[in-house]
Amino acid sequence: MKREGQIRIDSENLFPIIKKWLYSDKDIFLREIVANGCDAIKKYRSLCTIGEAEDDGSKARIDVILDKDAKTLTVKDNGIGMTEEEVEKYITQVAFSGAQEFIEKYSDKTDAGDGIIGHFGLGFYSAYMISDTVEINTLSYLNDAKAVHWSSDGSKTYEISDCEKTERGTEIIMHFSEDGMEFCDSLKLRTTLKKYCHFMPYEIFFTCIQEKKEDKDNDMEAEEKPVNITEPLWLKAPKDCTTEEYEDFYREVFPDINLPLFWIHLNVDYPFNLKGILYFPKQTDKLQVMPGEIKLFSNQVYIADNIKEVVPEFLMLLKGVIDCPDLPLNVSRSFLQNDAEVAKISRHITKKVADKLVSVFKNERKEYESYWDDISPFIKFGCIKDDKFYERMKDIILYKTIGGEFKTFGELPKIGDKVYYVSSTDVQAQYIKLFKDNGLDAVILEHNIDTHFVTYLEYKEQDLKFVRIDSEIDEVLKSDDAGKTEAPDSEKLITLFKDALGMEKLEIKTQALKNADMPAVITINEYQRRINDMNRIYGNMFGNSNEKAQETLIINTSNPTVAKLEEFDEDKQRLICRHIYDLAALSQRRLSAAELEGFVARSVEVMGLL
Repeated sequence: MKREGQIRIDSENLFPIIKKWLYSDKDIFLREIVANGCDAIKKYRSLCTIGEAEDDGSKARIDVILDKDAKTLTVKDNGIGMTEEEVEKYITQVAFSGAQEFIEKYSDKTDAGDGIIGHFGLGFYSAYMISDTVEINTLSYLNDAKAVHWSSDGSKTYEISDCEKTERGTEIIMHFSEDGMEFCDSLKLRTTLKKYCHFMPYEIFFTCIQEKKEDKDNDMEAEEKPVNITEPLWLKAPKDCTTEEYEDFYREVFPDINLPLFWIHLNVDYPFNLKGILYFPKQTDKLQVMPGEIKLFSNQVYIADNIKEVVPEFLMLLKGVIDCPDLPLNVSRSFLQNDAEVAKISRHITKKVADKLVSVFKNERKEYESYWDDISPFIKFGCIKDDKFYERMKDIILYKTIGGEFKTFGELPKIGDKVYYVSSTDVQAQYIKLFKDNGLDAVILEHNIDTHFVTYLEYKEQDLKFVRIDSEIDEVLKSDDAGKTEAPDSEKLITLFKDALGMEKLEIKTQALKNADMPAVITINEYQRRINDMNRIYGNMFGNSNEKAQETLIINTSNPTVAKLEEFDEDKQRLICRHIYDLAALSQRRLSAAELEGFVARSVEVMGLL
């Protein structure tokens, strides 16, 4: 007999809020309905374990069935099922939580609370995000139970009656609304299942009735395969996992043609339950930090990607999965609650990552060095963002020298209180040669993040100064014989170059350098250049980036050509002075099109002097 009733909700406006605004994305409905099926199976298995229910030997499964002609989507489980009383209680009284009551009833008998996903009532109502009518057919595990049918069009009324269902479990039949018709598509549903249900704990099978009929008509018998992996690798003990398994799992989860460099397997039982695998991906861009992807799960149910409250921002350069049942999620699993607990989990993840890096450095130094170019942006970003992480990492940050060696912080090649560095081995090749020819060393810091990192290091280590190799080179490379031998008239030289170049803002100095081969070098003010570099990244946040950093032309009085300048007539002096500047600029940076055109033309003129 069909009976009617009214759904009991405390507020007149609560139901439309549940239907439309409880969840941030419409496709989450499938996660909620399938997760409820897993919840029902978990309850039944737990009751069988403690002898409260009889195990009939059936294999746990959830079926997701699309009927395009009927415009329905059915999610069917063979879990605990519901009696009419339970349907009334858990479906029509939204304020109750079936899972909560189940935990309270059996908490002293079993681990039934493990894996209970959440509030069945509210999760069920997510079906109305894509449906105008939802039906339930359910049969309880109890021997004397009758099958129950429930139906509602989303208003405050419903109908309930007996039905002919003969198999234990529950099926939810969703009749697509006009707004939900996008899900009347097998590809869309498969994609959504893979996104939200890929690692749920019981096998999930997807069927499109029309496609199955076509296969039969074509004499094809497709092998039935679950769409999910019920025992993801993160559930195994690290000691039981092989390299091949870690790499296969990485390919399964992430669309990356490159294999990861190495990984961290998280397996924490205290003070909270947390499992997962974090991969260090190979960086494909030498200059830019490539974003990663951390997928967050709770009891194998996908929650979201890159939740910054749980995963610190710098860890999002990694790829991986974290499953933390202890996350204090709200009822829709869309937002976190209890900031203190979340912060504790976040700190623990950071510590585990730091411990792994230190272990690799200490036990596999050569491997660590081979990874360095790929992992250094992540480590440096982490140091800038988290002072505690810097303190853990400080002694294992590597600095590659122009000689090809890796040095730690304590081994940095210093000249006085300064560490010279290279930001581009191509552009600054001539300066590198000058250093090498004179037995000097510098470190290579070519990544975009290094602009910020050297500033951060100077803040943390205030007795140290980082100077780019083209910034203060005159003092470092000053000749030991400077002042002992006769040199060209400095004032006269400076005047000659100023007149020839006509660059008012260019500062010109003379210096006898150790290397006599180069007639001149250009240095750039370190502070101004760093400001310009950061402005290019952050859009003039630190002032006007169009204002060039101060350049200084250092004329090498040890150079034979400079020494002979006074022997040429005025026109040739101007030509040679300009050509000397071109050579110095070419060694310091890439010339603009106009500068390059002028350089080529003057080179031809210089050749004509031979």
